Amino acid sequence: MTEVLNCRGLRCPKPVLKVAIKANSMPPGSTLEVHADCPSFSDDIKKWCENSGKVLISCVDNGGYQVATIQF
Repeated sequence: MTEVLNCRGLRCPKPVLKVAIKANSMPPGSTLEVHADCPSFSDDIKKWCENSGKVLISCVDNGGYQVATIQF
């Protein structure tokens, strides 16, 4: 199951905070695709995944915003 979380237009640290809140309802094995245009999102989400034990599958530029895929 993959869910999409749109965080475009939000500035640091709100995108990562929204991911942290969403993580509470994500079942093991599911994936979350996060769209964010905050300049520091790529680094922030990498650190959050490392600290929370989640797997950052990818974080790519999609023409003006980042798309991060996280496995829970």
